[in-house]
Amino acid sequence: MSRLWDKGAPLDERVLRYTAGEDHRLDERLVACDVRASIAHAEMLNTCGLLGDDDLAAIRDGLTRLGESHAAGDWHIGLADEDGHTALERRLTDAIGEAGGRVHLGRSRNDQVLAALRLYLKDAAATLATGAESLAAALDRLAERQGEVELPGYTHLQQAMPSSVALWAGGFAAALRDDAEGLRAAGRRIDRNPLGSAAGYGTPGLPLDRRQTADALGFAEVEEPVTAVQLSRGKAESGLLFEITLTLQDTARLAADLLLFYTQEFSYVSLPEAFTTGSSIMPQKRNPDVLELARAAPATAQACLDECLMVTAKLTSGYHRDLQRLKPPLFRGIDLADDTLVIMAALVDGVAFRPENIRLDSGVHAAGEANRLVTEQGIPFREAYRRVARKLSEH
Repeated sequence: MSRLWDKGAPLDERVLRYTAGEDHRLDERLVACDVRASIAHAEMLNTCGLLGDDDLAAIRDGLTRLGESHAAGDWHIGLADEDGHTALERRLTDAIGEAGGRVHLGRSRNDQVLAALRLYLKDAAATLATGAESLAAALDRLAERQGEVELPGYTHLQQAMPSSVALWAGGFAAALRDDAEGLRAAGRRIDRNPLGSAAGYGTPGLPLDRRQTADALGFAEVEEPVTAVQLSRGKAESGLLFEITLTLQDTARLAADLLLFYTQEFSYVSLPEAFTTGSSIMPQKRNPDVLELARAAPATAQACLDECLMVTAKLTSGYHRDLQRLKPPLFRGIDLADDTLVIMAALVDGVAFRPENIRLDSGVHAAGEANRLVTEQGIPFREAYRRVARKLSEH
């Protein structure tokens, strides 16, 4: 089977396995985006007089059918294809003949994969932002159900000041809405059209209209100059993974609180049975595995971020095959964040606080008492602080 770069010389199968790696499997999620970008590119070639009307119609219809059949599970990318671009173009040419070979004019796999990847990342960032907001909404519902329940507020894991379910849930909800804003803001580097940069140095002799493909695909701007495109590789990916890491740190802290509250010693909350698992040896146990895995999730996300940053750290300008290794950590981080946000929202909807088990130490009102002395007696706060401390030490 020929690949886009084949010139007829034989290829050692070990080279194919090593260089393709898992790329053909990872590209499955990019097929729909590659179809969109390829159609936009073909339409631009037609506008610029580089592709005839009949060929455009055949390419557009052929790619649309291939996208639909892939979504239906009728075909997949194989190792022999090497990547999704070869798989699409080969199938397109098989389906429509010579016209299929005209679609690659004015582009390289370098700008082709980046266009598909950025379209995918735009959708992924929006999906994750919605997921963070959905978890925040679940926390709002918990506050509506039981917001009046008193909780101790902790500093240094010691009861410190009075709090409530409304305050506790509201703090996490606010943090997650901030995370949603951060995820959407990651789109700044994603929202740039790379098409027309080809292998990194443009398309000499071809009058391409990069603005047309940017508009057709919904990119906010054209990435200029063409040499900046390959220098940008890894930045959008790392930016999104950074925001994912921050988001999963918030869900991990939420999970850590619930894990503490769920212990028999605290017993502040009950968890929905469908979201706990049993023990293989202890009949009485229900284990909060979901929360424990959510607590561990930011470690994986940060490792994905570090991996992306290190891939690009010392590359010279232009394209390098090293950049292929950005996909595994990127997709792993996105999938982990999506799964975590979805399951945490469902779990929080089943959380119930147990006020009969919650006891506030009398000392949690000490700061409020000091503030009362200041407002009622006009004494300095430090004097009020000492009076309250002495009173507490006498009991």
